[in-house]
Amino acid sequence: MESIEISIPTKPELHESGTKSGANKAWLRDQIQSVWDFCKEDTGREIFALKAGLAVLLVSLLILFEALCQVFGPNIVWAILTAVLVFEDTVGATFNRGFNRALGTLVAGILAIVVAETALSCGHVAEPIIIGLSIFMIAVITSYMKTWPPLVQYEYGFRVALLTYCLIIVSDYRMGNPIRTMFDRLYSIAIGGIISMLVNVSIFPLWAGDQLHKELVKNFHSVADSLEECVKKYLEDVPEKSKVTMASIDAFPDEPAYKRCQSSLNSGSKLETLAKSAKWEPPHGRFMHISYPWAQYVNVGAVLRYCAYEVMALHSIVHAEIQVPYKLRVVFQTEIQEASNQAAEIVRILGRDISRMEWSLKNSHINRLHSSIKRLQRSMYFQYSYLLTSTFEPPILDNSSKSFANNISHIFYHLPYQREMAEQVECYHEITRKQLKRLYSWPPREVDAFEEDSEKNIKLLAGERKAKALESTAILSLTNFAFSLVEFVARVDHLIEAVDKLSKMAKFKPNDGL
Repeated sequence: MESIEISIPTKPELHESGTKSGANKAWLRDQIQSVWDFCKEDTGREIFALKAGLAVLLVSLLILFEALCQVFGPNIVWAILTAVLVFEDTVGATFNRGFNRALGTLVAGILAIVVAETALSCGHVAEPIIIGLSIFMIAVITSYMKTWPPLVQYEYGFRVALLTYCLIIVSDYRMGNPIRTMFDRLYSIAIGGIISMLVNVSIFPLWAGDQLHKELVKNFHSVADSLEECVKKYLEDVPEKSKVTMASIDAFPDEPAYKRCQSSLNSGSKLETLAKSAKWEPPHGRFMHISYPWAQYVNVGAVLRYCAYEVMALHSIVHAEIQVPYKLRVVFQTEIQEASNQAAEIVRILGRDISRMEWSLKNSHINRLHSSIKRLQRSMYFQYSYLLTSTFEPPILDNSSKSFANNISHIFYHLPYQREMAEQVECYHEITRKQLKRLYSWPPREVDAFEEDSEKNIKLLAGERKAKALESTAILSLTNFAFSLVEFVARVDHLIEAVDKLSKMAKFKPNDGL
């Protein structure tokens, strides 16, 4: 009996292993590229990391060198913990953390000494009970007070106070020296905090005030660019197949200004955090006032976001499913373009004034903006009724041969209720004609046949009305876009008032060069 040998080729396995290794290399290459892009995005992160490492290293030298360790003692390890916990990316945030840590330690130490001496005077039986109750009460009070809105910014201080109190009161119960423990912690925290602050201020300092200033100016330009881009997209003659609808609102690769406007809407918490940190910074650079109005920056940012919401509303209209034809958008192209350009120009001027810390906006800019928006409102008022009843043909008004009254009467003649009345009369006569035809027909026909004809007629009329309703809805999208632009201009007026208040509080220099 002959044996049959079966050989299994190894080439497919080699090919499969080669495919896996190629996929792993591609994945590793993508990860390295993403890390490199993250590093190039903001060099401030690398500087912050290097400064934090340097601060921790300098504090660690106090323990690594034996001579220094004998001077400061083993409790200097608290300085390392302080440097790690206090060091932040901005100078103001570092000062805030250091203040919270020092104040929390001081208050907790004083309370611990008072409670420890009181418990000691009550005897050995009552001492652990009093200490336990005090720990419970301090934990309850600090945990509750740090949730109170006016004290939220001191949340870290309450946490440090609770931790320090527990350590001092327990160490006193076992070792009997709370005052020494408190002072050891205080000077250790002071050493770590001072080294962290000196490193943060002296080596490439990153001021929270500068970051807040730049972030607000960037948001102004983002809103202006997004407004112009949105109006440009709306007035373009884009084929129906190439339109991007709201089903993919989170992905607009060809609209970078929209993404910047969306990021400005999400910058509210960032501005508030930077403003709180900037309050702790000393006068520096261009911000040499002792009490600089950082809170007004947050108010201006809130009003600017109020304008950005209207830009997002315009953007949703641009990418809506129902759109008015291009030849109807052209009717208001001049007015819409002029109003949007004037509004974007004023927003840019306000952002430039904040950047340069000057006030250059004139009444002529505001008057031109209001005049352009009034022309848009007037045009919408005179042509809106006609557009609702038109078959997508804009009215042609001949001012040379016809008077203004004739033009208005021509528009009034095409009001919606007249056409609706004509359709109702036509439908009534059609149904009456069908009923008479059924009564006097010869040879006699079944009633169902006439009812089927009547149903077909009703369906036909319903389809026509649906098409006309769709046309009217498309017209409403145009008016909605125009009225949203008018609302944006109204919000720009509030923005001008907010920036004007900031310029007076921050003492901007007047500039009459524009």
